[in-house]
Amino acid sequence: MKITKLLATSAIVAASLAFTLPAYAEAESDDPIIMVQNNWTSQLVLSFVVGKTLEGMGYTVEYAPSDSQLQFKAIADGDMHFQVEAWEGSMKTAFEKAVAEDGMVDAGAHTALTREEWWIPDYVLEKCPEAQNWEGLNACAEIFATAETKPKGRFVGPPADWGKNYAARIDALEMNFKAINVGQAATLWAELQSAYDRKEPIVLFNWTPNFIESKFKGRFVDFPKPEKGCMEDKAWGPNPNATGDCGAPHSGWLKKAAWKGLAEKYPKAWGVMQKIDFNNAQIAAAALMVDVDGLSPEAAADKWIADNAAVVEGWKK
Repeated sequence: MKITKLLATSAIVAASLAFTLPAYAEAESDDPIIMVQNNWTSQLVLSFVVGKTLEGMGYTVEYAPSDSQLQFKAIADGDMHFQVEAWEGSMKTAFEKAVAEDGMVDAGAHTALTREEWWIPDYVLEKCPEAQNWEGLNACAEIFATAETKPKGRFVGPPADWGKNYAARIDALEMNFKAINVGQAATLWAELQSAYDRKEPIVLFNWTPNFIESKFKGRFVDFPKPEKGCMEDKAWGPNPNATGDCGAPHSGWLKKAAWKGLAEKYPKAWGVMQKIDFNNAQIAAAALMVDVDGLSPEAAADKWIADNAAVVEGWKK
């Protein structure tokens, strides 16, 4: 899906807009600013929030879909210009490599803190009271087994292109589970809703900020806290014969990524992008409008902008 919004389609329209739009984009490039879009709800909504804000300032904006790992090289090369949601738990390696080696710009962190991890509904604790810890969860693996995974428990994993290789973690911790990745985020929520309605044990990938926390009662499973040694030193962690025997950060960063040419080509837009800052509640609300209320990502962005008009105006100052 590629969505292009043109504010001026003719010299006449452009002339009329000159009287109604602020002259933010005056003397800046008429080339489109290309916003990255990924395949999860909050990112789609917030990319539209940023794009629509820039369009309101007189810029032309395009939206380009991208794989969550390959996007950073494309941003570094100028094929795409701005990513509003880069998550530490799943994108840290690719993000930092693009900054250090390819010249991509780290455009700053949001106030929001993130976590991406295995997650269980609270009712699972009735059958497995120790399941909030990975060792206790593993001891109850059989209650999560399905015809596809039996005798091992099933872990419902995220889309493969999100860069979360939970099969490797399962091996490193010698857990009695099998990771089954879904094709899209919506399938995660369908699996959860189905299990929740039947009070059937399920363990799946989840993250925060997300609408889930306002709809379902549950918790993240605690794994060994991640440290640098986890991924590099076999002696670190519970398995002396493997790396990767740890969980994800409990309070990970959420950053913005940008093409290095933005500051020179679109200086006023770049100033806005640097000020953009979302907190956990704002991101969860963006996702909820789509995943619970049923709005399209674009309509949700319109509502988010209307509900947060003072925030948006603050970015422009």
